[in-house]
Amino acid sequence: MKLKDKKVFLTRPYKVVYKDGDRIIKVFTKEHGKANVFNEALCQARVEESGLDIPKVLEVTEIDGEWAIVIEYAEGKTLEQLINENPDKLEEYMEKFVDLQLSMHEKKAPRLTLQKDKFARKIESMKDKLDATVRYELLTRLDSMPNHTKLCHGDFNPSNVIVAEDGTMKIVDWSHATQGNASGDAAITYLEFALKDEKMADLYLKLFCRKSDTAKQYVQKWLPIAAAAQLTKDVKEEEEFLLRWTDIIDFQ
Repeated sequence: MKLKDKKVFLTRPYKVVYKDGDRIIKVFTKEHGKANVFNEALCQARVEESGLDIPKVLEVTEIDGEWAIVIEYAEGKTLEQLINENPDKLEEYMEKFVDLQLSMHEKKAPRLTLQKDKFARKIESMKDKLDATVRYELLTRLDSMPNHTKLCHGDFNPSNVIVAEDGTMKIVDWSHATQGNASGDAAITYLEFALKDEKMADLYLKLFCRKSDTAKQYVQKWLPIAAAAQLTKDVKEEEEFLLRWTDIIDFQ
């Protein structure tokens, strides 16, 4: 497969995404690692088994010495683009965004990694950023949270929702998918909004709690755990913000 004639769709520090007709080709740098590439493809394939309508994995291949995943192309704009283009429709878009997330949480993908196991591994890996006391309190809180097996995206934000011309929406980028607690998934989404716009984050949380009949305080109990897990992304611009959230722990 030759990439020189393919259109670059987007660029990230560890990958370049090309559009090839009705397919997307995600080409990863060698630093990302073969295991990470195969794991992302496996996560997406396991989500496909849930019955959720998402772009399907077509193949994993090697191109010029770099590993790549070929996925169906989802036609449309991201929800993030639509919100930026139509700020007056924010609440309408946010309602649909939350409805989509809740419909995802209704699905099961029993072969995915358990969310609590993944969170625990991430917290335990943060010895350079979180001292032993903070890690202990976070892991203790995590262990106390209810065990659920709902399909969770792990990076659910408007840039990962594609909206077609007819208004139908598809969720993309499933590399962080797990089975677990919907409120833990919502905590990650809240933090991603809050990094950019606290009012938008508060609107999201209000709608999520109302539509799912979840107490706001319950989602908030997940926030320190989610913040610690997000630290593993190692984004310097986010570190101070996330560290502040890991300090908000109820020691009672």
